[in-house]
Amino acid sequence: MDIQVADQRPTTRLDCDVLVVGAGAAGVAAATTAARQGLDVVVVERYGFCGGGAVAGLSGTVCGLYEASEDPASKPKQVVFGFADEFVRLLERKGGLTDPVRYGKTFTRVHEPHVWREAGDHMLSAAHVRVFLHTLVTDVLMEGGERVAGVIAATKQGRLDIRSRLTIDASGDADIAAMAGLPTFVGDNGKVQNPTMIFRVMGVDMPRFLAARGPDSIMGDGTVKTIQRLHASGECVLPRSKIFLFETPRPNELLCNATRVIGRDGRELNPILVEDLTEAEIEGRKQVREYERFLRSHVPGCEKVWLADSGVQVGVRQTRQIRGVKTLTSQDIIGKARFDSGIALSPWPVELHSGEKPRLVWLFDDHYEVPYECFVPQRGESLLTAGRCLSAEHEAMASARVTAQCFAYGHAIGHAAAMALHETLAPREVRGSELRALLNRDGARLDG
Repeated sequence: MDIQVADQRPTTRLDCDVLVVGAGAAGVAAATTAARQGLDVVVVERYGFCGGGAVAGLSGTVCGLYEASEDPASKPKQVVFGFADEFVRLLERKGGLTDPVRYGKTFTRVHEPHVWREAGDHMLSAAHVRVFLHTLVTDVLMEGGERVAGVIAATKQGRLDIRSRLTIDASGDADIAAMAGLPTFVGDNGKVQNPTMIFRVMGVDMPRFLAARGPDSIMGDGTVKTIQRLHASGECVLPRSKIFLFETPRPNELLCNATRVIGRDGRELNPILVEDLTEAEIEGRKQVREYERFLRSHVPGCEKVWLADSGVQVGVRQTRQIRGVKTLTSQDIIGKARFDSGIALSPWPVELHSGEKPRLVWLFDDHYEVPYECFVPQRGESLLTAGRCLSAEHEAMASARVTAQCFAYGHAIGHAAAMALHETLAPREVRGSELRALLNRDGARLDG
């Protein structure tokens, strides 16, 4: 039988200066920044809203803004500014962000996902970015075997043929680089950090809960031991014992980062593999109900909670990354490295999620820098990346992947795209030191 691939719907042609694939923190920042430099920018996003992992994955926190300190009485010291700070201020004005919440040795801020979507819409609209939601890239257009010339994307009305002078891969999974056949890698020889199904519960007696929990959103040893006992007895399926419970901008609500989603065979599931992602979604929902029951039975103030929602998708920490001109190393983080081409600061710890308890390696009273070249593919032209698909070693990725830094990466890559197009440069010819100076003029405060 002669089987042919067919789609009789019409194809629509679009042309732009910059195409941004993905409207998470990095994608929104990159698109907004590039458009503010006078470029015609198109964003395509597979979901019906902005936010990426912060919203679809319900990660729920803006991590990476503040330094860590060994002093338990320390106050939040913000070190990341620029676009990240601008977005945070917008969330504040819209009533969608908590004050800083203690997270171990540092602080984070919890956002309201619907307000995040509205803030993303606002930023892109104000910058006159053309946005296409419910749009999935299916193919990459290549010119001469090396230059990314655009993409083919699927929509309900038919395909979009989008031609761009420069493309930014903010997919989170290095999808464009992989489709183009450019060098990529996955985690530590294919092993990634496990995904997590994050959820929210309502009906919390917040005064009682906070009195019992204390100021730290990382639950203490008493909770850890109770979870371990219940899991070992078979009474509950609670594979992760160290859990994080955050108060949110909404009354009587907790954001719960508690599950540990692993495969039936004990593997850390890889969300770019369709069977693994499917298993993670189903297992994640099962674990949410187990932890909901645990909260009601064993956490003061949670006796009457009910499940409000879980992530649209499982929360993803790590998948595919590019091979960049430079690679961020674990030693760069531990050594608090500085670079002439440093375009983002990070004070966030190395946060490795595996086993019953996440492992945290703190950077006290300091930060490291991420160089521009981590976002420039070793091969390929007219392509930059932004977000968590940067070139970074496995443990370095465990620090560099969080939200505030993704905003900073997008801010930098949006400016880099504009520099490349305005000055007729290849992305690898953009000087990181000049980009750093431009970011400082744009409020990033990379030099303090």
